[in-house]
Amino acid sequence: METMVVSNKQVIFRDYVTGFLSESDLLINSTTVNLKVPAGSMTALVKNLYLSCDPYMRNRMRKPDPSSPATALSFIPGKPISGFGVSKVMDSGHPDYKEGDLLWGAVGWEEYSVITPIPNLHFKIHHTDVPLSHYTGLLGNVTHFNVLVHHCLPYTFLCSLAGMPGMTAYAGFYEICSPKKGETVFVSAASGAVGQLVGQFAKLMGCYVVGSAGSKEKVDLLKNKFGFDEAFNYKEETDLNAALKRCFPVGIDIYFENVGGKMLDAVILNMRPHGRIAACGMISQYNLQIPEAVYNLWLITYKRIRIQGFNTIDYLHKYSEFLEFVLPYIRQGKITYVEDVADGLESAPAALVGLFHGKNVGKQLVVVSRDP
Repeated sequence: METMVVSNKQVIFRDYVTGFLSESDLLINSTTVNLKVPAGSMTALVKNLYLSCDPYMRNRMRKPDPSSPATALSFIPGKPISGFGVSKVMDSGHPDYKEGDLLWGAVGWEEYSVITPIPNLHFKIHHTDVPLSHYTGLLGNVTHFNVLVHHCLPYTFLCSLAGMPGMTAYAGFYEICSPKKGETVFVSAASGAVGQLVGQFAKLMGCYVVGSAGSKEKVDLLKNKFGFDEAFNYKEETDLNAALKRCFPVGIDIYFENVGGKMLDAVILNMRPHGRIAACGMISQYNLQIPEAVYNLWLITYKRIRIQGFNTIDYLHKYSEFLEFVLPYIRQGKITYVEDVADGLESAPAALVGLFHGKNVGKQLVVVSRDP
C-alpha cells in the first residue's frame, strides 16, 4: 500500500473538568497520519477546514457518571476532542465518497481525521455558492434522526446535534414559538450563533424584537446589522426586570431562551398572558456545580405561559424545508450571518473557552485550513 505520512496537529483533552473550563484543560499535540486509507477500507481520510465551537461540548468534559445520561459520551482524557466541521476528502475507500468531496459532519479537532462515514451523519455539501464556513452554523445539519438511532449512537450525542444553529433557530422560533405578526419577541444571547438568526427571522415575520448581549459592540451589532428594534447590555443593567419593562412596556409574547438563571426569572415577570418560551439553552448554568434557582415559576400558571424545551433532533425532517426558506434570503442579502473566526488549531482552546465568557461576536468557529 502506498503511504504518505504527514504531521497532524490535534487538540487533546487533558482531563475531566469541574467548574469553569480553562485553556489549560486542552493541549496542542502533534502526531502523524497516513494520507492513504488501507485497501478495502470503508473509511475516508479528510482534511478539516472549519470546526464548529459549541456550548454543548462543555457537557462532554464531565467525568462519566452511570446515573447521568448527560455524561455517556464524555471526551476521553489524552485523546483529541471531537465535534462538527467542514472537511475535504483526501482519500476514500468508501463507495459513496471520493477524493475532492466536501463534507459536513463529525470529525476530530485535528488537521486530518480518519472517519467511517455514517449516512446522514456525514453528508456532502452541494450548495457551494454560499461560504463553506456557514455549514458550521447557519446551514449545518444532520438529516435523519432514525438513521442515527439505527447506528446506536448515545442519546447525549444525538442531543449534541443542537450544534446546528440555523436549524435550531428555525425550529425553535417557528415550531415552538408559533409567532404572529406584530408580536413582541425577546432573545437572550442575541448576538450568538442562534440568537442572531432568531432575531432576523422575527423581523421577517413583522415582530417587534429586542435582544440582550454582553458588550456595547454586540448591542450595536444587534441594532445596526441584524435589525433588532432595541437591545441592551445585560452587564450594565443593575435590574433586569426594569430593563425588560423599559424595552417591553406592554410585555413579552415570545422569549427565545439561551441563558437561564436571573434572566429567565426576570423574563417570566414580564411575559404576557399566553406567552411562549422556547428553551434552547441555558449557558449561564453550564459551568456551575450548583445551578441557580428560578423563583418566579409560579407565574406561568397565572399567566398561562408555555415553556417548552426542545432539541433540533426532533425537527431534522424539516431540513430541506429550512434550506428552501433560508437560502434565497442569504443570496439576496436579507439574512446576515456573523462569524467569529479563530485562525489555526492553536487558537482553538481559547475560542472554545471564550464562549462561556461572552467573548465571541457571532458564531464561533475555528479555521484549520483555508486551502481546500
